[in-house]
Amino acid sequence: MSERTNTFLVEEPLGTLMRKYAVPCIISLLVAALYNIVDQIFIANASYLGSYGNAANTVVFPLTVVALAIAVMIGDGCCAFVSISLGSRNRENAHRSIGNAVVLCVGASLVLTALYLVFSDAILTAFGGRVNEETFAQSREYFFYITIGIPFYMFGQAMNPVIRSDGSPRFAMASTLLGALVNVILDPVFIFVFHWGMMGAAVATVLGQVLTAVLAAWYLLHFKSVRLERSSFRLSGPIIRRFIPLGGCSLLSQISLVAAMAAINNMIRKYGALDPIFSQAELAQIPMAVVGIVMKFFQIVISIAVGLAAGCIPIVGYNIGAGREDRAKGLFTRLLAAEAAVGAVALFIVELFPRQLIGIFGAQNESAYYTEYAVKCFRVYLSMMVLATVNKGTFIYLQSLGKALASTAISMVRELVFGVGFALLLPVFFGLGGVLYSMPVSDVLTFLVAAVVIRRTYRELDAAMAQGHSAQGGAEGAPAES
Repeated sequence: MSERTNTFLVEEPLGTLMRKYAVPCIISLLVAALYNIVDQIFIANASYLGSYGNAANTVVFPLTVVALAIAVMIGDGCCAFVSISLGSRNRENAHRSIGNAVVLCVGASLVLTALYLVFSDAILTAFGGRVNEETFAQSREYFFYITIGIPFYMFGQAMNPVIRSDGSPRFAMASTLLGALVNVILDPVFIFVFHWGMMGAAVATVLGQVLTAVLAAWYLLHFKSVRLERSSFRLSGPIIRRFIPLGGCSLLSQISLVAAMAAINNMIRKYGALDPIFSQAELAQIPMAVVGIVMKFFQIVISIAVGLAAGCIPIVGYNIGAGREDRAKGLFTRLLAAEAAVGAVALFIVELFPRQLIGIFGAQNESAYYTEYAVKCFRVYLSMMVLATVNKGTFIYLQSLGKALASTAISMVRELVFGVGFALLLPVFFGLGGVLYSMPVSDVLTFLVAAVVIRRTYRELDAAMAQGHSAQGGAEGAPAES
């Protein structure tokens, strides 16, 4: 098998490369997000599950994100490191990092599965599962079967960016798409035909994840740019310490969502009990179900934003490794414009069509309070999505430059300091409505930080370009050796 070079990454037009890499990445991430969303849509439209099932799905969702966070930390970090290594012609580091990523992912997934199975009740309680007894019972059922599939889910998600770094974004997309298709087909069969309820939704999801994992394992044996050997899978501390930090931003962006949802779910449970409407036992699950649905729509938008930026990682990493900072700068400009456009379109949809959106999630089977709260939630909670998408693109672009510490630090400020902090603080003053204000306030403050980072990044790239031109000029002007 001949090994292929990726020199086209410094030769093809940036717009062409961005479409080639970002579009499949976006589709892959959208499909991954749709796994949970599809479950929720079918659950919401099953009259015997309804808002209780929706609330249970909301409780379990952040726990699947924990698995995703670990997987993308390994996968995105490996992807960035492999791209930089190939750009600098270091194939040894490239193949060893891929093998180490595989071993780390498998080990981490087994540990997480064991923890989930042993401490399931305590974990579900911590994420607001005891809003009422029916919600808790459905959460337990759904969580058990989802947990069984964690190793397959993590392996498929971790290998997806690694496959993209090998120059095969379409295969990465197709493997995820086929898994999601299995889920979409089996969900209505298991829920409406077999009446398996939450178990049916979970089993359909897991079977799709198994297919994606099997396809990823097949690709491991057919890498194009490097040859995987037995030594590739021998753990190496120096290699791991170099690529894991590059996935730090991806880890934090996902794990912080978990922390924010834990805070939000518990604030909803606490202040919903004080609300004159949702303090009623038969309506107590509505705020949690609705906020979960709105966050799923936000997850779709953020998947597009992350896909745009993550798709650029191999391109930027290779060009930086090859000394083409001018192309890295051009790609950054295109990325920021695309991120802002995505946020603007999403904002237009949620502000004008919130009733239509909530209608997809079984509003016709619920009380009027369900729809009214959902409309308010869509319009307030997601009101600053333009800033949210630009912020996300900026953080991930820093990863592609190898700036793991800066990327992780800024993400920590957004997700943990602002995201969790305001989710806990604002409800104290504004009650249940304070939960909704936490997102836009966090995005505005984060953009002020991101604007400084964007300006500094442009200056650094300009300086690197000037230094490169100076060095080239000096070399051309030097006298020839006799």
